[in-house]
Amino acid sequence: MFVRHGDHRHKSECRAALRLIRATIEEHCPPGVLMSEDQVNGLYGPTLLDEAEAPSVAIVATVERLSFEPRDIPPAPSIKT
Repeated sequence: MFVRHGDHRHKSECRAALRLIRATIEEHCPPGVLMSEDQVNGLYGPTLLDEAEAPSVAIVATVERLSFEPRDIPPAPSIKT
């Protein structure tokens, strides 16, 4: 397969972007929502699109977890004066 120089640069930039997204999820989302890179390769595959699947799944898992976890919400202020 013939790979143009620009294609290689594009893939490198995509991989760098995925690493940044992965690092952000690992830092800010609950533990365990993001699969390791080895798990991603085994479950989805080694392509860029496969690698993008894991952060997508992690984001959805985080939103679902935050949506259903009970939260300490202060009582609403009384409207009576």
